Amino acid sequence: MAGLDLENRPWYFALILGVVIAGVLIWAFENYLFSDIQKDIKARTNDLQVLQGKVREGKAAEARLPQFREEAERLETELNRLLRILPTAKQTDELIKKIKSLTERGNFRLVTFQPQGFVKKDFYSEWPINVQLEASYHELALFFDRLSRFSRIINVETLAAGALSKRGSPYTISAGFTMKTFIYGDFKQEGAPR
Repeated sequence: MAGLDLENRPWYFALILGVVIAGVLIWAFENYLFSDIQKDIKARTNDLQVLQGKVREGKAAEARLPQFREEAERLETELNRLLRILPTAKQTDELIKKIKSLTERGNFRLVTFQPQGFVKKDFYSEWPINVQLEASYHELALFFDRLSRFSRIINVETLAAGALSKRGSPYTISAGFTMKTFIYGDFKQEGAPR
């Protein structure tokens, strides 16, 4: 800048030149030296806003935590109730004990209890069990009534009843039927991992 003579120029020329040089220097600092820092500040500000939003969502969820726990407990109770109606395992021992207790509470003779193979349906499996009883007419009706009160779903199909011809027997009817119960999902053995 040896060729720039400011002595013979008016004072405002030096002022204008100083302002232009200062503007160029400020522009250069902002665009070249501080641009990376500004980008980093903007990125971190955006990250901070995202994290603050997540914190607000977390605090809102934490405020609803007692409701969620109460709802989970209610749903767990409902699931347990539904699993008694439609269990995920065949529970043969439990079913035999219930049927045996029914026959012991009444005047029955359990002649046959033969579980059959499973029949896969949409979301459940049917489990037919062939049963044959000897009883009086009234006791047979009581048996079916008590069977209908089980918490587990049990249907009675293909009922065939006939008179017994045994003299001196307390039983007057022989009844054979298919007792059909159901298992939710695919069949699982008792004790098998779920």
